[in-house]
Amino acid sequence: MAVSNQIALLQLLASRLERLSADSHYARRASGLRGNVLKVLEEADAGHFIAESRLDLLTNAAFDILRKAAEDIPDIDTFLSKHDQ
Repeated sequence: MAVSNQIALLQLLASRLERLSADSHYARRASGLRGNVLKVLEEADAGHFIAESRLDLLTNAAFDILRKAAEDIPDIDTFLSKHDQ
């Protein structure tokens, strides 16, 4: 993936990490990762070289946290069936 595309993806992921609920088990990890992502985005905006491996690592970590946080969201049908009993 081109570096410019990875930068754009990291911007999107940073906004998604910010939106995680504070009640999520992954909120603290997401906050720390988001800080790292923002630092890299600032470096890129300043024209510094960012290694593609670093971008890959951050992108994969962000997707991992978001995936795990999404898995913690209860299924609405399961939730409703437990409360209907």
